[in-house]
Amino acid sequence: MARIGGPDGQQFSEQDVLICQDADMQLDQNLVDAAIAQMDRRWPPGEQGGAAALYVNDGQILTSVGLDNLNGGVSLCHETGAICQAYTLDMKITASVCVYRDPERERVLVLPPCGICQERLALWGPDVQVGVPDDSSATGWRARTLREVNPFYWGSQFTEDGAWPAPEVHFS
Repeated sequence: MARIGGPDGQQFSEQDVLICQDADMQLDQNLVDAAIAQMDRRWPPGEQGGAAALYVNDGQILTSVGLDNLNGGVSLCHETGAICQAYTLDMKITASVCVYRDPERERVLVLPPCGICQERLALWGPDVQVGVPDDSSATGWRARTLREVNPFYWGSQFTEDGAWPAPEVHFS
């Protein structure tokens, strides 16, 4: 289930809209912290768990967790709920991050989006920022655009000029 809230974990109703100064929110530590806070709400520290957080164009942070199920075929990625919520609200996603708690190594990892989530995020274009691991960074992660993560996006083959397809093309 997606939640709307601020980076400090405060929750907002749909009537309360968190507006930030920059309408084109960039992936930052506040977004990572929001994902970690959501993970901690769902799974206690010390347990394996994960969550995602994303910025939408008006500055809101949406968070979600994956759906675990006995049948792995119906499980969902952590980002799915927040992506669907953004789409439901007709909001543009500008940045997305997924975190995973690895209790064996006692650390939280930033995971790049899987191919399916890259495809889901592609609806908002090649400049959506996503978190990727980076051991050379003090934070252990860095922001990359979808274009950087997937420079040979298959959808570009269906445009006249080889450019990333416009959002309208993603609708079927």
